Amino acid sequence: MVLSIILTLIAIAFLLIVIEDIIHVNKAKTTLFFGTLCWIILFVNPLHGQSPATIQHLLNENILEIASLWLFLMAAMTFVAYLNSKGFIENIVHRVMPKSISERQLMFLVGGFAFLFSSISDNVTATLISLAVVMSLNLETKKLIKYATLIVFGVNSGGVSLITGDVTTLMIFLDGKVSIANLLLLIAPAFISVMLLALLLSIGMKGQIEFVGSQKKRIEKTDITIAIIFLSTVVSTLTLSVIYSVPPLLTFLFGLSVMFLVAQFLMRKKDINKDIIDFVRDIEYDTLLFFVGVLLLVGALKEIGILTKFTDLYTVMAPEYANYLMGILSAGVDNVPLTAALLKADIVMSQQHWLSFTYATGVGGSMLIIGSAAGIIAMSKLKALTFTSYFKLSLQLLICYTVGYAGAYFMGGFV
Repeated sequence: MVLSIILTLIAIAFLLIVIEDIIHVNKAKTTLFFGTLCWIILFVNPLHGQSPATIQHLLNENILEIASLWLFLMAAMTFVAYLNSKGFIENIVHRVMPKSISERQLMFLVGGFAFLFSSISDNVTATLISLAVVMSLNLETKKLIKYATLIVFGVNSGGVSLITGDVTTLMIFLDGKVSIANLLLLIAPAFISVMLLALLLSIGMKGQIEFVGSQKKRIEKTDITIAIIFLSTVVSTLTLSVIYSVPPLLTFLFGLSVMFLVAQFLMRKKDINKDIIDFVRDIEYDTLLFFVGVLLLVGALKEIGILTKFTDLYTVMAPEYANYLMGILSAGVDNVPLTAALLKADIVMSQQHWLSFTYATGVGGSMLIIGSAAGIIAMSKLKALTFTSYFKLSLQLLICYTVGYAGAYFMGGFV
């Protein structure tokens, strides 16, 4: 009975996300409501005779994951909020871009940038920066949605071939299923699929984007310094994580503190009403609350044992087909617990199959806007990007995911 109630509540929560643009109720409100309600029910009516202490332990594990992501997002978004408020990103775009570029060329450029940047950075930062670039161009809403969709797919694809780029890739690597050399084979199919999506989305785009020279403004030394701190923080996060296993959250919070202290020193003689730490208030907190709600819902789904049922797919179909479907399923269910469930099930697969599974869980979440961190961030930053508007491009996304998966499986044959 309790299981049915929780499943029903989770289904309602995700339905309300889907119809947000119809009912006009912010998704952060609904997900937070149903996410907390599900856990309260688990405490009031424990499953399988679990004690309150056991449920508290399970909740603590989920809260730790949520808090880590929440604080990481807060730090990254504060950097971006400052640079956006100063027009730094927009200024850089106008300096780097040619005076005129076609919308189709820009599509390929944005796809390549999102793919490359997510390869050297985390998906959250790559999404925020890529979105900041396209949103500074004053594009039509319909076209902006296409660019944002490409960014989500490109960011998820770019991180899949590196253990620093995607959590599920790291989990599969640490379990000994794939090697770093194997993962490098995913670069080609992942990049080709992103370029294919850029091609499909650019069909019918014939306009030109003009960059007016007068938009170039003088860049303040303080802004340059903070931008350097931001990039140094990204590089340090990757380096310290790989070499010394320092949690990315810790490095990013340290970088944020450096930004606060350096800016305080640089601005001490300037007549500025706003303190550098005040930019924390400029963060879209509905984005962060939405994350909390979604992860509470997924955590409840994991704790009631539903995720383990997905591994039954491998008993009824061949791994290459099951992996493909698991990738699509990861668009509706968090790919981290999904991957964990598969690894714990001790399913026997070849390295070729594990490599294709790595691609599937890393990129499959792009099928739905709520299927990945990049998608959730994009939906929160760009109000016109809703579940429905993103879903309208699902055919193009499915085609490119299929091509990428087939390429990953093919490249796995060389292992």
